[in-house]
Amino acid sequence: MGSFVLREWRGSMSLTPGLRVHSGRYLHEGTMHAHSHGFIELVVVAAGSGVHCSAAGRRPVAAGDVVLLRPGLWHSYEQCEGLELLNCCFNSELLQGELSWMREDPMLGRLLWAGGGSGQSDGRLEGEALEECIGHLDALGALDAQSRRADAVGRLTLVLGFAARALIERSAEGPGVHPGVNAAARLLEARFDETWTLEDLGSELHLSPGYLARIFKAAMGLPPMAYLARHRVETAAGLLLGTDLPVGQIARRVGVADQNLFARRFREHAGMSPTAYRKRFAGHDGDDDNAMR
Repeated sequence: MGSFVLREWRGSMSLTPGLRVHSGRYLHEGTMHAHSHGFIELVVVAAGSGVHCSAAGRRPVAAGDVVLLRPGLWHSYEQCEGLELLNCCFNSELLQGELSWMREDPMLGRLLWAGGGSGQSDGRLEGEALEECIGHLDALGALDAQSRRADAVGRLTLVLGFAARALIERSAEGPGVHPGVNAAARLLEARFDETWTLEDLGSELHLSPGYLARIFKAAMGLPPMAYLARHRVETAAGLLLGTDLPVGQIARRVGVADQNLFARRFREHAGMSPTAYRKRFAGHDGDDDNAMR
């Protein structure tokens, strides 16, 4: 896998077609321009210092800091002094396949499907844990195109284990997630373009809406309808960057008929309007509705 690289086009990064996971070392001095991407990115700071900027704000980073970014989020670095990063990038599709079992793990499930990934550094690895995680990231980056997929998935699993311990509170440890929570999340992901209410979701799963809301938030860190809203926005971000569809049409495609509501939800996630996001990271204005600006 080491022969594959990230591709960048007008401020938007993507993985080479056919590549599901990539790990590499990157050294930054000064400023690294803002960019968005359509994959999940885990960043471990190996050395140096800088300021990480995202929709969540600006925050200093140094060796040992860990940052997780979900698809559709943008970020940049400023005031970099020998800032050496190990970036681990993988497609969301991997979570639906080889890594789907992680839903059942309290810490990994919360890391990858719950409310994290805002782009703020709120976790750290130190000492042997940092060295071991860096070793796995380097080994993942050294894999070539002929390596077995199992090798990449195995290394990625080890890396995510370290990230979960660094980023997720100890409260995530304990009993497994209620099966209704994962069933609800899968339903919302598979049928995100449909009109959902909490009552509809509870009826599908034969659970009372109130009970479902409580167990879902306890496990995932956010309510079911907020989880659905985030998934819609992440899907919309990919369409904004990868297609020329009008923003209003994208809103309807992801299940949001109210264009103003869609614009507000998108701004909450990305820190800017859908039109501004497309213009900045896709390099064109498109046929956008005034309500989206």
